[in-house]
Amino acid sequence: MKSIFEQIGGTYILQGDYRLPNLTLPAEDERPISVWGQRRLR
Repeated sequence: MKSIFEQIGGTYILQGDYRLPNLTLPAEDERPISVWGQRRLR
């Protein structure tokens, strides 16, 4: 019987005795920091 995660297309990787979900984050859009954002960084 498959888990709900596997039913929607998810996969697992085996780490020792544990099955961990194979998750990846989507790439972030690189946007320039505004003037106010640059001031806040300082």
